[in-house]
Amino acid sequence: MQFLLAFIVVAPLVGAAAALLPAPPGLKGNNPDQAVLRHGMVVTGAILIAAVVLALGFDHDHPSKMQATTDISWIPALDVRIHLGIDGISLPLLVLTALLTFLCALYSYFKMPTGPSPKAFVALVLVLESGTLATFAVLDLLLFFLAFEMVLIPMYFLIARWGGAQKQAAAWKFILYTLLGSVVMLLGILLIGLKSGTFDMVALATDNGGGLTTSVQVVAVLAIGIGLAVKTPMWPLHSWLPDAHTAAPTIGSVLLAGVLLKMGTYGFVRIALPITPDGMHTFAPYLAAFAVVGIIYGSLACLALARKGAKGDLKRLIAYSSVGHMGFVLLGIASMTPTGVNGALFANIAHGLITGLLFFLVGALKDRYGTADLDTLAGATGAALYGRAPRLGGLLAFGAVASLGLPGLAGFWGEMLTMFGAFQPAEGLSRPAFLTFMVIAGIGTLLTAAYLLLVVRRVCMGEQRETPEPIADIQGYEFAAWTPLVALTVLAGLWPAVLLGLTDPAVQKLLAGGKS
Repeated sequence: MQFLLAFIVVAPLVGAAAALLPAPPGLKGNNPDQAVLRHGMVVTGAILIAAVVLALGFDHDHPSKMQATTDISWIPALDVRIHLGIDGISLPLLVLTALLTFLCALYSYFKMPTGPSPKAFVALVLVLESGTLATFAVLDLLLFFLAFEMVLIPMYFLIARWGGAQKQAAAWKFILYTLLGSVVMLLGILLIGLKSGTFDMVALATDNGGGLTTSVQVVAVLAIGIGLAVKTPMWPLHSWLPDAHTAAPTIGSVLLAGVLLKMGTYGFVRIALPITPDGMHTFAPYLAAFAVVGIIYGSLACLALARKGAKGDLKRLIAYSSVGHMGFVLLGIASMTPTGVNGALFANIAHGLITGLLFFLVGALKDRYGTADLDTLAGATGAALYGRAPRLGGLLAFGAVASLGLPGLAGFWGEMLTMFGAFQPAEGLSRPAFLTFMVIAGIGTLLTAAYLLLVVRRVCMGEQRETPEPIADIQGYEFAAWTPLVALTVLAGLWPAVLLGLTDPAVQKLLAGGKS
């Protein structure tokens, strides 16, 4: 188990270095570009298999216990250690990351985005995977920060070199926002480490803020929270996200929405809640207020983009929908209750599956029509997707109803549990305020249903021409890349206990200060 976790974190870096080397003669095949794309698929596939084996070997009877741990001294003077481990909170995110990266590698093998050398593309995707996996596996604050920052440069180049229109501006906006947030976050991490005498996240969580004064906790939560809120993204620090998604290639959008946004919310759960509980208690009402504003703002922005004549981009619409969905996650975390935090973690996974699928689908539409403009997709050139490519249209409708939280699909449970958490927040938090937040979030679910159903009506059931020209329906490689996301969305919706059984004991222990 220890070896498997270390392999999962390190193997992508080794694979990235190997991708830049000449392929061995026996593996080149007829096309060197296809050889390196095949290399990416093999490496990410091996990591996914290792993650699944790790999940199967995980002690499901004790999900609150840190497992597969490695603890090696790295910088003794600062007491910085190479400390790895997983529990019921981090394991689902680790498997989700490995799955989405493999599906992106599979998709890219058949549909490589337009841009420079595939060698650099594969290497960047693997470095990105290593950074995200490490973020969910490390148990040292400084290592967490390094892993958190490790993903920025690969994503910057994926947007800037393989993106679409306005890619340079979007890439710069992404890197500047996230780097500035990270600088502030580093100050908070250093403050915790210097005041407590350790950067070990397990020891700090067990101490439950006992070694930190309330004023130190408040400053630390403010600093760390800003960095995490940018990555989440929380309104009003979200404005980099729509531009980044609109310009990014399909797999860049899938990984950005499905994995990178989760790093911010994971940081709130793993660092802010257990290590600085008093500081989190101070800022919880403000975090909840920003969360529900984001829910309403994201929904209204989507409604504005979806209306006829707005020239709204479908990728941009889904990006704004992420602002709303992550608002539910932040609301659950702000409630500081087991119910709310479990709902937040469930919504994290559901968002990764559903929004990853939606960005795959929008990428496929853009490949077929040359645009993601909603007026074009709903007009004469893209009318009635049900009649022209019924499987693609049906899958788009499935993704939309899953995203709006239809009962029986994954999106429902996370949103419901986060609102339950707001209904009865932690002791000391203002219940009337959180009841207000819950009502506003409920209105957000109605607005979410409105814009997603409007998209389905316009794109899938648009104006029908007398003799509609057919377009390519779902291809074999698309079916292979999208089926796991559909299946897991249904599985998580019908059998939520699979995920909640992992997260709940770990959340209970985390909120109780390391005591089961």
